[in-house]
Amino acid sequence: MAEERAVQALLESLVEAWNSHDATAFAACFADDADFTNVFGMEAKGRDAIERFHAPVFRTMFKDSCLSATATRVRFLRPDVAAVDMRWEMTGARDPRGHEWPLRRGLINLVLTRERGGWSIAVMHNMDLPPEELAEGQAALQRQEA
Repeated sequence: MAEERAVQALLESLVEAWNSHDATAFAACFADDADFTNVFGMEAKGRDAIERFHAPVFRTMFKDSCLSATATRVRFLRPDVAAVDMRWEMTGARDPRGHEWPLRRGLINLVLTRERGGWSIAVMHNMDLPPEELAEGQAALQRQEA
């Protein structure tokens, strides 16, 4: 499906911009009035604010980071609106205090919209996920209840 390929291309651009540590290219993936929330619950409203938000962290804590999308699920709510879950892994990051941040895993939840023929991110919420063994423990508990 052409629309799903276009959505995937946008996500690839987002990851590529992150790995280039390019705040302008990263922000270009967002709608003018987009909402962004990071793993700390900090928010930026609008493409310009998203660029300003990322510029200092791309120069510091994420300057050596490498982001990879490990799994993506796309659901078209309407022909011009898609809900996306993108699981990710990151290496090379430092925490806000400058300490090495071990392998990170997370989930980005996005709402994308298509306007004037192109897709952009309208809403992005990013979260870190707990270690896999904790998730596996919860899954085992749910199987016991089934």
